[in-house]
Amino acid sequence: MFSLFKKKKEYPKFWTDYQNKFKTNPPETIEENSFVVFDTETTGLDLKKDRILSIGALKVQGKTIEVANIFERYINQSTFNPETVAIHGIIKNDLNPNTTEEDAIIEFLEYIGNSVLVAHHIAFDVGMINKVLHRMGLPRLKNKTLDTMLLYRASRINSNLIDKERNYSLDELAENLNISLKDRHTAAGDAYITAIAFLKIVSRVSNQKNGRLKDLIRLNR
Repeated sequence: MFSLFKKKKEYPKFWTDYQNKFKTNPPETIEENSFVVFDTETTGLDLKKDRILSIGALKVQGKTIEVANIFERYINQSTFNPETVAIHGIIKNDLNPNTTEEDAIIEFLEYIGNSVLVAHHIAFDVGMINKVLHRMGLPRLKNKTLDTMLLYRASRINSNLIDKERNYSLDELAENLNISLKDRHTAAGDAYITAIAFLKIVSRVSNQKNGRLKDLIRLNR
């Protein structure tokens, strides 16, 4: 007999554990929130056909970057684009310890929990993660997100150096904020540069001790 009730899809335990972390509301202040700053190195910029080569991430709490708790995974390469090697330096059959795409995402979900995600041009990085989740038969990321490019642009507007349409590169942020570009174009290195930029930008646009997360999110639009 045809059932009128659609059977609820059962997800794997790692995904339900991830989802359950969002049952409570995040703290209101920036100081109390946990942030994960991350970056992906990829075979290219096409969300449909390109793949993630590596993921790097760092946790930020208050004004502290937890450098001892870095997340870095290199993914086995079923897709390879030699044209991008000059950017990220990851070659086919690289000697870095590799993992599967699925295992890397499972470990990434455990690492980020319900933290606010931060990246430079975050729509691309989140899009790449969501594509992997889609291939795994899972929903999209649930985390709130912040884009350092948009936050930086907001900080420039606040200082009357107005260019509302300009897209600032991570290199420009590093130069303007006096941040070293050592380890640029590795996922972990770019995540670290972005984390420093994030803290400097936040100090510009809010009183971090009493600043509210929703105000940062509003600047992110």
